[in-house]
This record gives sequence, structure tokens and C-alpha cells, in this order.
Amino acid sequence: MKLAVVGGGSTYTPELIDGIAGRRSTLDVDEIVLIDPDAYRVEAVGDFSNRLLEHAGHPARVRTTASLEEGVDGASAVLIQLRVGGQRARRGDETFPHACGCVGQETTGAGGLAKALRTVPVVLDIADRVRKIAGDDTWIVNFTNPVGIVTRALLNEGHRAVGLCNVAIHLQRTFAHLLGAGTDDVKLVHTGLNHLSWERQVLVDGVDRLPELLGEHAEFLGEHVTAPVEWMRRMNVVPSYYLKYYYGHDEQVMKQRTERPRADVVSDVEEELLKVYLDPEVVTKPEQLEKRGGAYYSEAAVQLVHALTSGGPAEEHVVNVRNEGTFDFLPDDAVIEVPSLVDGNGPRPIPQAPVEQRFAGLIAGVTAYEHLALEAAIKGGRDRVADALLAHPLVGQYTKADQLADTLVQINREFLPWAGA
Repeated sequence: MKLAVVGGGSTYTPELIDGIAGRRSTLDVDEIVLIDPDAYRVEAVGDFSNRLLEHAGHPARVRTTASLEEGVDGASAVLIQLRVGGQRARRGDETFPHACGCVGQETTGAGGLAKALRTVPVVLDIADRVRKIAGDDTWIVNFTNPVGIVTRALLNEGHRAVGLCNVAIHLQRTFAHLLGAGTDDVKLVHTGLNHLSWERQVLVDGVDRLPELLGEHAEFLGEHVTAPVEWMRRMNVVPSYYLKYYYGHDEQVMKQRTERPRADVVSDVEEELLKVYLDPEVVTKPEQLEKRGGAYYSEAAVQLVHALTSGGPAEEHVVNVRNEGTFDFLPDDAVIEVPSLVDGNGPRPIPQAPVEQRFAGLIAGVTAYEHLALEAAIKGGRDRVADALLAHPLVGQYTKADQLADTLVQINREFLPWAGA
């Protein structure tokens, strides 16, 4: 099987390769093509990736190319992991909202909208070219943030796509460790949207162990996801790490204003990693890669690709998928992040108990914002940007929405054809 990675020059990529090297028996990959216009980065990553595979005794080999068409030709699955504008644009996403007292973050709020506006047109162009070259049956696995909006864009255009995030698998592994259970034995009732989710049950052999986790490990989990212990116990949930931007918004803004932007930290980590990758003596995953983020990304991606391409029985994965009635308060074409049964026909959401109003309201509000954000990304226009921001629970005021829209358009003008020179 051939696997193509668009954005393969990312310092993330060796995580994926390491995951493939460790799953030789279940994912029959013999060729991996890393596609990236940055020759220096992709060659460094590609050479190191080959050393990883060789050291693990895996027969697959990695090639690199700047040509999307060459890279995806014959691929069974294409992973997309892009960052349009690089860390420089990310730094803007993380800082410009502060002028209005709003959180600065690359996947939600005004910063997340900026990333969506830059990213959606690029990903759709790539997907159209993938379908033309690789064919209608090729799966696109989207890891590009904001995952929910980008995946919805792909599905709206009829692409065979699934969105993937590492939040759920990270929590699953954490819960398994705390419970002394096997990782594959832990099933989550993961409810919500990408970067807006709650664990409502943690099932081991069909028994909900969430009460035990909240009773014995709440302090650890509270630190892990930045949530008050008593709130988690009262709500009977473990929220995703990203809920702190909603439930602790003002505190997070104050913290961000005094901390170094994550983009700057990641830039330094990437520079360090590339030096490591260039060292021919390094043949295993370096410790520095843990600083890059994306824990368990490789496991989630490899397992999902296996489910989509192996022709075997359906497997359970938490993915971004069409709602199709799963949450009765959302339109069917909304993209939600839930446990799904995945096989060669794609993902099918597993039914859940009705969502409590304290969570459903926020899910519905952010879904409405994502609809408007996608319209702005597809159609353009400063007013559409302002309308999306006004609908976002983290903005929600006329003056802030207008000011943020003007700033967003100005600093991203080079990426927005409709914005003019």
C-alpha cells in the first residue's frame, strides 16, 4: 500500500513514521511519499524517516517530492497536515485577538477563524487534485486545523474524507494508565465538536469507570485538562483541554499576555528537531519530539488508515464525521467529533444518550459559528468574517467582531485573494 502525506516536511511526520514502524503486522505499507514544497525540510524529515524504518526492520521506504500529482498517484490514503503561512501566521493568530481582550488561539476564536480562512481554499484545491489523480476511492484523512471546519469543507465538496484529532486518544491513554487497564479495552463516550468535547463515560468491559476516575484521580485530571476538580465532579465529565478557552476565558487571556506565544516555542523546537534529523547517527525518535505536541498522533492516524483500507471488520475510532442525526439539536450536515464505527465504507457515528443542555447549547453555538466561518472561507468578504466572529461565543460583541475582522483581514491579506492588495 502507498501512503501519501501532504505537508510531509512537518517535524510532526516522524511521529507518524514511528507509528507505522511499530504496526508492521496490521498496516501493510510499503511506500510512503512525503509531499512538501520546502525541499530542505522534507529531505531532512524523509532521510530520518527512512532511518527510523530501517532501524525498526520495517520494509517500507520513504520518498520525498514537491509534486502533489506525483506524490498521490496510486495512493490508497492521503494524509493532509498543512500549516498555511507557517509559524509566522500562527503567531498572528495567537496574538492579534488580545487587543480586544479575546483569547488568541490557532484553532478557536478569532485566531482559529484566521487559520480557517487561510487553509480551507488550499485544502480544497489539494483535495480536487488528489481525486483527479488518485481517484474517487482514495481516502483523505484530514489532520489540518481547524479540523472540524476543514473536514466539513471537504465533505461538502463530496470528498471521501475523515477528520482526525489526537485529543481523544490522548485522554484514552491517560485513563487507561490511571485505571491500570489495557489501552484497547478503554472506550470513550466522547461528545462534541473538534476542540470542544467532553468525556461523558469511560467504559472498560462495558462498565463506566468515570466515577472512579473523578473520585480518585480528579486532581491529576484537573491539572491535565486545566479544569476545576469540583466542577468536573458536579458535571460528571472530563472536558477537553481546549474547553479552558471557554470556561476560563479571561484567565487564559491574562496568561497569554504574559507568556511567550506557542508559535515561538514551536519554531525553536522545530529548528532543534531538524538539526537532530540531519544527524545520520540518529535512528530512533528523539525525546525533543515530545515538545512538538501531537501526542499519540501516530497511533490515531495509523489505526484509522488501517480501518479505512484493510477491508477488515469495523473498528471504533473517535473521528470528525457528519452528524446525520447523532445530535438531534444539530443539522445533519454538521461535522461532529464522536466515536464511530470505521471500515472501508467510512465512519458511522455510534448513537449516544441525549446531550445535556449545559453542553448542547455551547455545541450548537459553535456549530453555527463554524457554518458561518466556512461561508467566509469559501466566499470571502470582510462582512462575512465579522458575522462569523459575532456568532462565536468567545467574541459575541459588535465592536469586538468589527475590530477583529478588520485586523484579521489586514494581517492575512497575502493569503486572502478577495482582500485586495
